[in-house]
Amino acid sequence: MNIILMHMSDGLISINIGVVFTMISLIMLVYSMKKMKENQDEKKIPMMAVMAAFIFACQMINFTIPGTGSSGHIGGAILLCMILGYFPAFISLSCVLIIQCLLFGDGGLLALGCNIFNMGVIPCFIVYPLIIKPILKKNYNPITIALTSILGVVVALELGAFSVVLQTVCSKVTQLPFHQFVLLMLPIHFAIGLVEGVITSLICLYVYRDNHQILTQALNNQYTSSPVKKIMTVFIALALLVGGGLSLYASGQPDGLEWSILNITGKEDIDNSNQTKDQIKQIQNQITILPDYSFKNKDSLSGTTVSGIFGVAATCMLGGLVGYVVLKKKNEKNH
Repeated sequence: MNIILMHMSDGLISINIGVVFTMISLIMLVYSMKKMKENQDEKKIPMMAVMAAFIFACQMINFTIPGTGSSGHIGGAILLCMILGYFPAFISLSCVLIIQCLLFGDGGLLALGCNIFNMGVIPCFIVYPLIIKPILKKNYNPITIALTSILGVVVALELGAFSVVLQTVCSKVTQLPFHQFVLLMLPIHFAIGLVEGVITSLICLYVYRDNHQILTQALNNQYTSSPVKKIMTVFIALALLVGGGLSLYASGQPDGLEWSILNITGKEDIDNSNQTKDQIKQIQNQITILPDYSFKNKDSLSGTTVSGIFGVAATCMLGGLVGYVVLKKKNEKNH
């Protein structure tokens, strides 16, 4: 099986850093739900669910970065912002990371807030509104959509990688030197960002040509008035195909973070256990259904396929449920 764990583990951070970034991410999640309530857009719910499932599936595929011995995976936040707008995008990506952490043991439970911040808060609330949106507002056409998608993804990954370095160094629980760590993390994530950027731009161009109003409405925070059934069907079919089939062919090379740690320490992960972390890990292990995207105590291709399909379904359900609950509460207050 080639699926590898993709996100920060608890061994990289201190309990204090974990708690701080969990609180920040939780605040941003609540804020996003509040903003989504203000735009009573029920058509966003199925789109959020489907796009969350699609991103989950895409993250199962690690692509090799030639000549490095490393691999990367799509983050998906910029793509979600382009199609949904940044508040629904952040909610959807948070659902993906929560499902990965709780059901598959991907990323530490203590580090979940850090992962949501690095992969969600930074692209959704910094890169998209401050870089991508102003450019597209001034010059909206297929060329700028493609170029800003690539630029946005690269900047988001670079900032996210730098944030990982800062979170790790500030935690003071590892011996990873700042200069060496950052000089490995930034170049490899730049390369990963270029690949993801091209993938993101191609998907955005497809959506633009099929139904350009989807991108326009997301850009302007407008009510979703265009038909979305066709595009939803395409993305859910792709999610099942990628998660249930193509994920079997994912690269087994360490991802950018693991590769950076490996080049410094000689191993892909760092274990800094203490009593509290052990208790948190035990809780996560009890919740996890398919650890490492496979059956428990069994490494098999069928486990990867089942994990992909189950993960797509679970993420789709959670994304839809969150959207439904948010808008349902709004409706109840109006009656």
